[in-house]
Amino acid sequence: MDGDYMMRSNKNRRNLMKSRKPDGRLDRGINFCAAAGILLLAGLAAVPPEINAQSSGNTSEWPTYGADLANTRYRPFDQINGSNFNNMEVAWIFKTDNLGPKPEYKLEGTPLMIGGVLYATAGTRRAVVALDAATGELLWMHSENEGERAQVAARKLSGRGLAYWSNGTESRVIYVTTGYRLISLNAKTGVPDPSFGENGAIDLKVGVQVGTGQQIDLVKGEIGLHATPIVAKNEVIVGSAFSEGFAPKTHNNSKGLVRAFDVRTGKLIWTFRTIPKPGEFGNDSWLDGSWATNGNTGVWAQISVDEDLGVAYLPVELPTADHYGGHRPGNGLFGESLVAVDLKTGQRKWHYQLVHHGLWDMDIPAAPILADINVDGRTIKAVAQPTKQGILYVFDRVTGKPVWPIEEKPVEKGTVPGEWYSPTQPIPTRPKPYVRNGVTADEFIDFTPELHSQALQTAEHYKMGPIFTPPVVSTPQQIGTLTLATNAGGTVWAGGSYDPETHVFYIQACDACLGVAGLVQPKPEVSDNNYVLHEGGGGVSVQGLPMIKPPYGTISAINLDTGEYLWQVAHGETPDAVRNNPALKGLTIPRTGQARSVGALVTKTLVISGDPLFTTTPAHGLGATLHAYDKVTGKEVGAVYIPAPQSGSPMTYMLNGKQYIVLAIGGGTFPGAYIAFRLPNN
Repeated sequence: MDGDYMMRSNKNRRNLMKSRKPDGRLDRGINFCAAAGILLLAGLAAVPPEINAQSSGNTSEWPTYGADLANTRYRPFDQINGSNFNNMEVAWIFKTDNLGPKPEYKLEGTPLMIGGVLYATAGTRRAVVALDAATGELLWMHSENEGERAQVAARKLSGRGLAYWSNGTESRVIYVTTGYRLISLNAKTGVPDPSFGENGAIDLKVGVQVGTGQQIDLVKGEIGLHATPIVAKNEVIVGSAFSEGFAPKTHNNSKGLVRAFDVRTGKLIWTFRTIPKPGEFGNDSWLDGSWATNGNTGVWAQISVDEDLGVAYLPVELPTADHYGGHRPGNGLFGESLVAVDLKTGQRKWHYQLVHHGLWDMDIPAAPILADINVDGRTIKAVAQPTKQGILYVFDRVTGKPVWPIEEKPVEKGTVPGEWYSPTQPIPTRPKPYVRNGVTADEFIDFTPELHSQALQTAEHYKMGPIFTPPVVSTPQQIGTLTLATNAGGTVWAGGSYDPETHVFYIQACDACLGVAGLVQPKPEVSDNNYVLHEGGGGVSVQGLPMIKPPYGTISAINLDTGEYLWQVAHGETPDAVRNNPALKGLTIPRTGQARSVGALVTKTLVISGDPLFTTTPAHGLGATLHAYDKVTGKEVGAVYIPAPQSGSPMTYMLNGKQYIVLAIGGGTFPGAYIAFRLPNN
């Protein structure tokens, strides 16, 4: 950061620090919208023509979570560019403190903008709000009070957003509640659509199974979703997710599934079950009949769709449990597989398993990105899948064949009693990993020889190795396996971005998220798994410093025509805990980046992403920074102050001749908020 930028962004801070007061919510579902507000909204949001998000539709808008159904997170705007990014002002800020019984600090949403109206989910009740996209004024709000169903939900808080549909006459916003119900609202008024499901709602727990096909409990049954639904043609497609944590109560948990519903009526069109039953493709990959006694294998990340091909692309997580699979011998399809299904029927067209019999909680955590590329003179309709392991897997999205060879390489067999191990794992030849995904002494802290030596001494109590080094049973002599780019590393839900004009893929990632895979036997009342992850084994550090050397977080640019890197830079200011650490007194520490994945926006000239952690600066005190990088070189060309870290991926739109950039911020004691930037009127 330079002092010039800090001075010019001082005025932002004065607009951001507002008083906060909590509020409650009514019973079934409520909607705040005065008659005058409805008239205003009707004037602002004349229903646009039917939106084709695959081809970006009206490119001045942001009609779906990832900008389009390909999830490119790209818009071809250059009004805000490297020469004026520092001059941006806060256009408005929408605080979410009172959208629920208590403030939310983990706002991960990406809003939509259609017809001058911004739609988002927010707050601990996952309320839906419609805002004037120019001013941030609240036009209407809808909230559901689901009682016990929400209190025991597998995925709480605001989620990551919603979906939009219009046929040119009618328009709807559609979202999944914390209690796993699909709601369709009139986009003009926020009133539930009476023709959709039952009074505007579908109970998504109906049809979810456990074991060999038993219906789960409709209140306490474990399933939910943070990701948004996706609307393609006249279908709304919904995935599934389960409770977070490394000690599931049972491996015989609810089974994952993806379903498509008619966007007008809510009628079920098709179901794809990610754990195949006997007679279905892939069932034989579950040895000893283990398909019947295991669950999860959800699709908790964003789904992508090619409407022209009539294909939906499903990124599937691993089965229960994250780090022990002795009760699920075999490769276990469709765990940790990218699955292409027919948009009309839900039938599998092709799949590719990225991790066989996963033991590292790698999942497939982010949206597949659809990209039309040129490789060795061939035009390929491709799909690029970012991952926690920091590997970008690139396939022909028509056939499922890898664009560049993927080799099945032998991996180490572990020693955990009762575990089943895959002898090989698939390793792409290109692109090379965009983060470090194995642990060796070369990756340890090296600010000083003393710190490096201490790291080596600490490492004597752990197992180390390359990617796919297996977990171990924790003992005093060997606490666990040190891992990089596993459960929290590489890329998580925020995913990547892609410029369809230049064929360059951009990915913001954690390059130093150190994990410890040490297993312990749980008490029977905690879990019926033989082993669970010892959660107390993490947080390995040296004198309060990360054990892994910088960069802690990066942004990389990859040419998808060649699979080669164009640049990689450290992303995020140096954390306070590093910059102010006594062990580094007197040393000059280059910018380290920050160890968390929050996503990036790509425009005509810029890559835009904010700090994922709080950082103290002389001009503002505690806060964070929104950074802009030159898309061609990776050089930082602008930065503005934000009062809290970026917590949701940014989006952009044009309205009344002005470009806006909007992102979710929050964390620590700062409740979640949506903040919008634009250039000054002069």
